[in-house]
Amino acid sequence: MTFPALDTALPLGADAHEHADLLRRAHEASLAGRRPPASLRPVVEDSWRRMRGLDIDPDAGPPPRVARLDELQRHRDASPLAEVLPLIRGSLLSVADQADHIMLVTDATGQVLWRDGSRRMRTIGDRVGLVEGSYWNEGSTGTNAIGTALVVGRPVQIYSAEHYVRNLHALTCACAPVHDPRDENLLGAINVTGPVSTIHPATLALVSAVAQLAEAHLQSIHHTHLERLRSVAAPLLAGLTRPALIVDQSGWVAAAVHMEPMRRVLLPTNCEAGTMWLPALGECALEPLPGGWLLRPCPEESAKASCVTLDVSKRGAHTVTVSGPSGEWVHNLTPRHSELLLLLAVHRQGRSGAQLSQDVFGSQNHVVTVRAELSRMRRNLGGVIESRPYRFCDGVEVRVQGPSSPADLMPHSLAPGVRVLRDHTEGEDLFDCP
Repeated sequence: MTFPALDTALPLGADAHEHADLLRRAHEASLAGRRPPASLRPVVEDSWRRMRGLDIDPDAGPPPRVARLDELQRHRDASPLAEVLPLIRGSLLSVADQADHIMLVTDATGQVLWRDGSRRMRTIGDRVGLVEGSYWNEGSTGTNAIGTALVVGRPVQIYSAEHYVRNLHALTCACAPVHDPRDENLLGAINVTGPVSTIHPATLALVSAVAQLAEAHLQSIHHTHLERLRSVAAPLLAGLTRPALIVDQSGWVAAAVHMEPMRRVLLPTNCEAGTMWLPALGECALEPLPGGWLLRPCPEESAKASCVTLDVSKRGAHTVTVSGPSGEWVHNLTPRHSELLLLLAVHRQGRSGAQLSQDVFGSQNHVVTVRAELSRMRRNLGGVIESRPYRFCDGVEVRVQGPSSPADLMPHSLAPGVRVLRDHTEGEDLFDCP
């Protein structure tokens, strides 16, 4: 298991009260256009730049929108984090109570789904709108640990006056995003919030470790489900003489016979029994199973995809749509796959493995990793990407839907090739590539 680097707010050995006062003076100076007495951390400086672009008022930030109770319950029921909520509570709730903090679990939009912790901090949370059902993304409440962690995709601590809106300066928050271990898509975040006076250097490390534990538990649940599906389908597979796959409702492969195993098959959102064209397999017969599907590729050669649309306009929710003769399929992308597809869309003439390694990692020493990721994408997208060099196939129309501002292009990405695109003053022109 790989643990992410932690961006802590309190410098080693610093006095918490003195550092909070320094940050307040830096906040005042920055908003007044003066030179601040201390430099902000890059993650905070970048977030404040986004806040100015969103016209967030630091003196009267907008109250967070709060969902109706029935809407909140629907979001709770739909959240994969509901399955690991007992684990999260068991790991953090006693610590939150003892430290006079509150623990929060959000979805990928920043909506607070669950809140627990000390009574005093729940009362303070009520005053600032930190309640169940409220939205704490950056666009709703300014720079805060939840919203900023969801934007950059890594653990973040926001301390005192690092919050852009002044009425949050009495708080310190540590937050770690939780990703789907199957495809790295963002599921939500775990947050611990408390008074500035009770900040502890280990809080962010603890929250990050619990997020990692939650991801590992979700992975275990996934493996258990696939194993159960594999057992149910075993008698059926034993009698087949032609290629076939057993997949769950989301297309994750549990078993394969008479063909090379795959990790996942892209399925339409509303999958039905019958015959349909799938990007990775062509024409297939689909038969329902308890908890999944039996897929049998048809022997006849089928038409290939004609259009690929890459949507990177929304933060943390990138998708690729593959259109073929029988319809279209939308696939959620991991951050790494988003980067690679964007670079291939911009460089239509193609990129070598070494060039993509340089584009993504800033070094040509990661060619093996790049090749592995592209191999996985090529299997999923049904032959729309060619190799030597890596590029979109001739005859496939490629469209990119980017954000309105180049600065908002994949703000979480540290890839040099993406940073060049993000810094481009004419961002929209980058996507008009032959």
